[in-house]
Amino acid sequence: MPGNILIIDDEEQLRKLLSRIISLEGFTVEQADSLKSGFNILDKKEIDVVLCDVRLPDGNGVDFVKQSKSRYPLTEVILLTAYGNIPDGVQAIKNGGFDYITKGNDNDRIVPLLYQALDKVKAQRKAAVKIKDKGAYDFSDIIGHSPAIKEAILLARKIAPTDTTVLLLGETGTGKEVFANAIHANSRRCGKPFVAINCSAFTKELLEGELFGHKAGAYTGAQKDKMGLIELAHEGTLFLDEVGELNMEVQSKLLRVIENSQFIKLGDVKTTQVDIRLITATNRDLAVMVETGTFRGDLYYRLNVFSLSLPPLRDHIEDLPELAEHFLSHNAKKENKPGLHIHKDALKLLKEYPWKGNIRELRNVLERASVLTDGNEILPEHLPYAIQKQDQSITGNLSLNQVEKTHIEKVLQHTHGNKTRAAESLGIGLTTLYRKMEEYHINK
Repeated sequence: MPGNILIIDDEEQLRKLLSRIISLEGFTVEQADSLKSGFNILDKKEIDVVLCDVRLPDGNGVDFVKQSKSRYPLTEVILLTAYGNIPDGVQAIKNGGFDYITKGNDNDRIVPLLYQALDKVKAQRKAAVKIKDKGAYDFSDIIGHSPAIKEAILLARKIAPTDTTVLLLGETGTGKEVFANAIHANSRRCGKPFVAINCSAFTKELLEGELFGHKAGAYTGAQKDKMGLIELAHEGTLFLDEVGELNMEVQSKLLRVIENSQFIKLGDVKTTQVDIRLITATNRDLAVMVETGTFRGDLYYRLNVFSLSLPPLRDHIEDLPELAEHFLSHNAKKENKPGLHIHKDALKLLKEYPWKGNIRELRNVLERASVLTDGNEILPEHLPYAIQKQDQSITGNLSLNQVEKTHIEKVLQHTHGNKTRAAESLGIGLTTLYRKMEEYHINK
């Protein structure tokens, strides 16, 4: 499973040693001696995993994690340190780091960690692009009977049979892709491909190649022709999620597709003609971006022919019980726990929570709770501490540490002691899990 690795370390001997070890595993390795030169490489090349020293001449690796994840969200970062600083490790994981290891002590873990990180990168890239022969959802699959959801469905039904470009607005997790699917399923293009891509998941160069494709020899490593997603969506629907993340150059090329139904592949000299319906989505204010010069005004007006705002979950909280029942029914089959249901106290907590991550966050919370319960009832104690702490009478005298310890023990039981799977389920690095187990005296 070859991948592209970047080593950022100001110690030349260590860089060369790591590079040699990693290259023998079949990885392609780039080297940088500072954060600045590291970012230069990341801007030009597709890097899967970064091995970064914590202390560098021009900055701190812990801060680098946060910066790199915001610019290259699908690139994983493993921090290297000569000092086993636990607070740095905790902050690195919070910033989005894959793991945090000590030089020398953990050298034998580097290659296995690279494979684990690469697995995650490939899975995320696969999830960021979806190609379906037909829409996976219909309007009947959209759950909720609140006035806000009914209004959104009514408008979407009216626009679906046309070829009008649609802009879906709403916070992250409100169901924009579900609506895009349903619109496609009820259009005249329903028998043709539905192609979806999350624009925020790719670097500028990678996104351009994904959308428009390339000819063999267009750049180093382009050994054969590649058909882009726009061409794959011919006669069907192209759904661009997080369209506000497009850079100016790609915006210009997309505008040409909308205006002329044609584009030029990377490395090609002739145009390719396409017939697509375009649906886009964003959680950003594109009008403000136009004013600040970060989004093209002419493209914005082309995308905003018909806009549809999807309400956040807190604005149709009356739909939460029905949504919860739907997710629990799915989880019951997955976890082999027939009759899985939620206790009224737990449901009360869910209805009082603000849900910044909306329906997606609710789904994830209930999936984790379904794993944690030993029976078939979701209790308050199975919910994340942030939700439990809204009602101290339910959590009683439990401290945060006690809640966290119980939570880790439950997940380890579910994974039958598999630390890697447990760390992934908990959303933390493997090193952090081992430290927590030692801190709470959890039997290994």
